[in-house]
Order: sequence, then C-alpha cells, then structure tokens
Amino acid sequence: MALLGSAISGEVGLRLLLSPLGTNVVIRTACCTVGIALPVYNTFKAIEKKDPVQQKKWLVYWAAFGTFSLVEIFSDRILSWCPMYYHIKFAFLVWLQLPSVDGAKILYERHIRPFLLRHQARLDKVADGTYRELAKFANSHQGEIEFARSVVMKIIASANQMIQGVLHPTSPIQGQKAVGDTPTAPAPATENGRKAVGDTPAAPASSTENHDSAESRG
Repeated sequence: MALLGSAISGEVGLRLLLSPLGTNVVIRTACCTVGIALPVYNTFKAIEKKDPVQQKKWLVYWAAFGTFSLVEIFSDRILSWCPMYYHIKFAFLVWLQLPSVDGAKILYERHIRPFLLRHQARLDKVADGTYRELAKFANSHQGEIEFARSVVMKIIASANQMIQGVLHPTSPIQGQKAVGDTPTAPAPATENGRKAVGDTPAAPASSTENHDSAESRG
C-alpha cells in the first residue's frame, strides 16, 4: 500500500507539473523551491558544519544561479512566451544541483570563470566606483535612511503583533477574568460626608436660653 501511495502521489505531481495550470502556478513554485529555498537551507548547513567542500560547492552554485538570473532579467519577457519555458527552467535548476552531474561546477568552470578572469580589471573598477557612489549616497541621505528604517521597523513590529494575535488569540473566558480582576472602586463620598457631619461638635447655647436660666435662678 505504501508503494502504491507513493506511486500515485508521484504521478499526480508529474501531471501537475506538466499541466497548463502548472505552467502558471505549480511550476513557478517548484522553480522557486528548487532554485532558492533548498539551496539556502543547504548553504546554511554548510556554514554551520564548517565544511569547506560544501561551502565551495554552494558558492559555485550561487555564482551560477546569479549569472542565470542576470541573463533571465533581459530574456524572461521574451522566453516566457515560449511553450514549456518554465519546465525547461525547472530542469535546468535541477541540473545545476544534481550531485551526479554538478551542473553548476561545469557552468562555472567552462563559462563564468574564464569570462570573469578575462574582464576582471575592468569589473574591479566598475565595482569600486559603484561602492563609492553607494557610500556617498548613504552619507548624504542619512536622515532619510534612518526614517525609512524606523518606518520599516514599525511595520515589522505591527505585523508581528498581528501574527501573534492570529496565532495566540485571547479567549473570551480570559477576557472576562481580566475584567473581573479589576480593583474595586473606592467607597462613595456620601457615607464619609455623613460621618463627618455626625462627628461635628454641638453648637453653643444661644444667649436667650442663658438669660432665662439666670432669671429662674433669681
């Protein structure tokens, strides 16, 4: 049964990749997964394990993938109209990573490395000039950059709060307990006022009462 289930799921996956809908949705997702997500994770493992062989392998892959992405920027608008373009792209990304083929190493050693060595001096000048201009731009727009950074951090904090609210919503029972636990209000002032009035000393006797008492004594 397990073999039958795996065979059925594999057949369904191939049909999705080769279907017209897969050209727009599934195959693009597969390209992003194979071309970016998996290499990022493998690069992370190579860095954490401090394996120089794997680090070099994935550095070569990113050089090949970056070169392909540069070419794709200018050719994607035209080639995307070709039938099965994304299927060919998916196959190419798989070819770059296959251990039995190691297409990224082949592409790097046969094409990328000779080209960069031939134009290295000119590319160094362009890179240095670009970095200097970026440094000047950053220094002259320091205030705008800090403002944009603060805005981005606020957006990230708000998004994090929204995500936490969705993942850990507050139940109505907890809300009622929170309301019931509020401190009681102080006693009304009327009781204190009455007590204060009752505790006041008695007023002295009037002068007419004193006069009557004096006459009765006489």
